[in-house]
Amino acid sequence: MRCPYCGSLDSQVKDSRPAEDGAAIRRRRVCPDCSGRFTTFERIQLRELTVAKKSGRKVPFERDKLARSVHTALRKRSADPERVERMISGIIRRLESSGEAEVSSNDIGLLVMEALRGFDDVAYVRFASVYRDFREAGDFGALLEELADSPASPIPREDDN
Repeated sequence: MRCPYCGSLDSQVKDSRPAEDGAAIRRRRVCPDCSGRFTTFERIQLRELTVAKKSGRKVPFERDKLARSVHTALRKRSADPERVERMISGIIRRLESSGEAEVSSNDIGLLVMEALRGFDDVAYVRFASVYRDFREAGDFGALLEELADSPASPIPREDDN
């Protein structure tokens, strides 16, 4: 690991423990050249994933991009950050364990929608509106109707009153 202070490649691990989210390893390091101390967080990656976009372009999978999308959908919602991190890690684990090195952006979107649907209905609708490219208010109505029809949905139907 390269030292952020002097650029040396010879840093030494002084302490290693699971990070708070449980999905990463926190390592305290020291550089023998400049005595600088720094922390790294390392995640286990089962395989390199490539995302096939709708345009046909192929790009490396980015965990941070997935996390930003989920956090955007959950903005101003009361969501436990640890639970959100577990949900993101679960989506990535499913992608990595699928056996495919290349996944479509469509498959990723479907997995995120599936996870958000069981997590927070408002975040689900927000994400779906972008993912499904809603063009008019009726699109929201159709999605809300679909949510209300699903079993164990907290959204009441008008005819339930």
